[in-house]
Amino acid sequence: MLLSLRREIAPLMATSRLPAVYGYREHVDEGGLISYGVNLAWCWQHLAIFVDKILKGASPADLPVEFPPKVQMVVNMKTAKALGFTIPSALLVRADEVIE
Repeated sequence: MLLSLRREIAPLMATSRLPAVYGYREHVDEGGLISYGVNLAWCWQHLAIFVDKILKGASPADLPVEFPPKVQMVVNMKTAKALGFTIPSALLVRADEVIE
């Protein structure tokens, strides 16, 4: 539900001047401050692989439970500036993407 309401959540947080860390980068694309979580595109693509295996006869019980191999961090500098925050350079260096 939070992902589907991301266009409404980011402006509410900004008007309240509340910084937030989200689980998906899509929130940061909409104006959120920072996200740290899995890449949803990877998840959807990987889902297709599992569906293909099941349609070819594999039992779902035999398929492994997998977690995405990489967790990504995205920082929105425009939002940070609007909130009056200075993001430490050590954090920016570790970020997978910085949105200006």
